[in-house]
Amino acid sequence: MSAQEHWEHIYATKAPDEVSWYCAHLDASIELIERASVSPTAAIIDVGGGESPLVDDLLARGYQNISVLDISQTAIDASRKRLGKEAERVQWLAADITTVELEPSRFDVWHDRAVFHFLTAADDRVAYVRQVAHAVKLDGHVIIGTFGPEGPTKCSGLDVVRYDAESLHDEFGGHFRLLESTKQLHSTPFGTVQQFLYCYCRFE
Repeated sequence: MSAQEHWEHIYATKAPDEVSWYCAHLDASIELIERASVSPTAAIIDVGGGESPLVDDLLARGYQNISVLDISQTAIDASRKRLGKEAERVQWLAADITTVELEPSRFDVWHDRAVFHFLTAADDRVAYVRQVAHAVKLDGHVIIGTFGPEGPTKCSGLDVVRYDAESLHDEFGGHFRLLESTKQLHSTPFGTVQQFLYCYCRFE
């Protein structure tokens, strides 16, 4: 089963609150995006944003230039239905982040909660970082959330890579200046706890 087929199956068979990463409001992500102090017209992309409610909260805060990318068209369709007419204010991209063609220097903020840790192949991680460097503006902001060193070793039946701040930053390299890292304990809908790591960098 391809990655796309896997995620289409997940989103077609599970409700939004029946997946472990579900969170009604991504407070840690919002806090870091707002710390970037970008204008309401800043270009923000949420990678792996599928059914995430982050786009709802960004729209509610007045952000006007939001893109959501996910490998699953099913997930994107669910968010568009949830948002109703508000969905017209968002650019939706159904694509694999490692291969999609993105406009160069397009985004002021790149946000990813729980995509990068699924990239277990080194070539996929290299391709991902290349995409960030291509699509984020110079001095743009990059926010990556992965499972932390004490997080799960599998998710949705797939292996993941766990990171601490140093190992995650090493994947991105010297053009990404690490401004802040923080760990968060995420309570899943099933009553378990997962450790997440967030790294906030500036692309230089």
